[in-house]
Amino acid sequence: METLLNQSSTDDFVLLDIFSHSQTDPILFSVVMTVITVTLSGNVLPITLICIDPRLHTPMSFFLSQLSLMGLMLVCTNVPKMAGNFLSGSKSICFGGCGIHIGFFVCLVRSEGLLLGLVAYDCSVAISHPLHYPILMNQGICLQIAGSSWTFGIIDGLIQMVVVMTFPCCGLREVNHFFCEVLSFLKLACVDTSLFEKVVFVCCVFMLLFPFSIIMASYSHILGTVLRMCSAQAHKKALATCSSHLTAVSLFYGAAMFIYLRPRCYRALSHDKVVSVFCTVLTPMLNPLIYSLRNHEVMGSLRKGLDHCRTGSQH
Repeated sequence: METLLNQSSTDDFVLLDIFSHSQTDPILFSVVMTVITVTLSGNVLPITLICIDPRLHTPMSFFLSQLSLMGLMLVCTNVPKMAGNFLSGSKSICFGGCGIHIGFFVCLVRSEGLLLGLVAYDCSVAISHPLHYPILMNQGICLQIAGSSWTFGIIDGLIQMVVVMTFPCCGLREVNHFFCEVLSFLKLACVDTSLFEKVVFVCCVFMLLFPFSIIMASYSHILGTVLRMCSAQAHKKALATCSSHLTAVSLFYGAAMFIYLRPRCYRALSHDKVVSVFCTVLTPMLNPLIYSLRNHEVMGSLRKGLDHCRTGSQH
């Protein structure tokens, strides 16, 4: 703890963002800001609809609201600093701000990864046991699933933040990323961090394989149930239930595996920056769109709200 306090009194860190200081930077910045605007709107809208429309108080809609909240917080954690640095021309970030970046990023990514895995169980119950679904996925179970995801993410984020920020830094205090990411920050340490990096790697493997095993088990059960169905309409409904979740899982786990499960010798920070933009900006933008467009209740509520607004404006 003494090291942590002493470290906070030193110079700020410098973030080497995704902008290359060329003539195309304003265009890239405009594209990023457009994507961020769509991301914020796309995540706030389903959360609002699910809160105000009683018809959307279902387990799947509840999990959608939690994923949207995680995506919203993930964007608000890292992107505003990147945008502010571009507009101001400053790249510095204080010691505390860097710690907040690390803690929130780890917390939200871990929570989202675990929740995506547990949502597969919800899909399995909805298809395999439709008559018992309201009982098996009652409000208490849904709160336990969401609560356990948040709790695990918060604990992991706090642990990694405290440990990483206690490492002494020396030389150039330049973080080769657009936010304080753990692996990039560890390169500034004056001490040997190989043991901690191995622990982080093992934790990443566990946090990817554990939810992934739940997903595989759930979809194996779903596949067996679908093969026993005789109705083409039932097949179509099962596909609609699973396709949005499978798409979100592919986007999230694909990016996470690329960043954290590659051998160290194959890592290139320039590639990691691009994938991190995908993970922190594009995935939170796409997830609510994927779920909402395939969720008939959410789309019905949205159309009803738009019709109400249109009718009100005519009067």
